[in-house]
Amino acid sequence: MRHLQNFRLIEAVARAGSMRRAAEDMNITASALVRRINGFEQEFGTELFERLPGGVRLNPAGELVLHHYRATLSDLSRVQGQVADLTGERRGHVSIACSQALLPYFLPQQIARYRGEHPGVTFSVNIRDRAQAEQELASYSSDLALVFEPVYLVDFQVIETIPQAVNVVMRADHPLAEKSEIRLRDCLDTPHIAPSAKYGVRHLLDFAARRGSRRVDPLVETESFELIRHYVLQERVIGFQIPIGLTGFGDPQLVFRPISERDLPPGNLILGQMRGRTLPVASARFAMQVATALKTYSGEETR
Repeated sequence: MRHLQNFRLIEAVARAGSMRRAAEDMNITASALVRRINGFEQEFGTELFERLPGGVRLNPAGELVLHHYRATLSDLSRVQGQVADLTGERRGHVSIACSQALLPYFLPQQIARYRGEHPGVTFSVNIRDRAQAEQELASYSSDLALVFEPVYLVDFQVIETIPQAVNVVMRADHPLAEKSEIRLRDCLDTPHIAPSAKYGVRHLLDFAARRGSRRVDPLVETESFELIRHYVLQERVIGFQIPIGLTGFGDPQLVFRPISERDLPPGNLILGQMRGRTLPVASARFAMQVATALKTYSGEETR
């Protein structure tokens, strides 16, 4: 589809912030790239980039053109999926932005199940915090987002929501493991490792602590939930995670217990897409499968 090449070049320049770097990324000469961009701007009737001393950036017209290109690719992918359905051969590509908690168990199971029925479908899994995931939807970089406690929800069309209580992760011999109910004050008074502020788990912890005139003061702060799970085995500290990222964790040295809802109500794990967008066939059907699995998971958690 060579007619889309100019749009690919525009996207490459926007991503690189430089004509020269974009030319290297696209494996063409810088002079050829500049000619293509200038020619497109002349034909289109307006400039798309602000020329800056250190490079270039999209102006408002360029932002609109790039959004149109990404929407066009999305529509084209949807039509390709529909055509593949006509031939009885399911193909397509699913891109999903997700929280780290979905990586160990839930998402691998769902992708493997879907690909077992439709081996022609490929996937991109983009690990994003809750704000980045919504940006991925708006820019068409991801078809779906599965995140804990999204930030804005302005252009976020909710497909399914399940509650997730923040759990304390600790060694089986930790004193808090013996408690029938873990209060937030127990956690704040205990040395802990915690996720950084941009993650939903930390957002809920900070909000609840402030209500009690306390603060979360971790010995270690990290963007890795994998580090949290492993670090609590190395030092007598506790960590925090939501249960969907812990279910199936088979290490007998580790236990996890929910923080009392009297102190910290559950947050929401939300599956969503960009509002008003018609998803490609493969992504839409994968979303249906995940939504059903989340409902089942929620029911198992409440029994």
